[in-house]
Amino acid sequence: MARPPSSTSDVVLYFLAIFIPPASVFIKRGCGADVVINCLLWILGWIPGVIHAWWIISKYERPAGYH
Repeated sequence: MARPPSSTSDVVLYFLAIFIPPASVFIKRGCGADVVINCLLWILGWIPGVIHAWWIISKYERPAGYH
């Protein structure tokens, strides 16, 4: 089944992930293990942090605050 195209908020999160990957993961998933993993990846290197953030943004359909 095809996934719907990214929403406007996701596009903003992709852009934010280029500069501050943990912030975009925090906005998408809230404070949890994903943010800690992303921080560690970002410390190890900018590119792993960005790739992980983009994966989190594309994997989850809506931000954690929306129900």
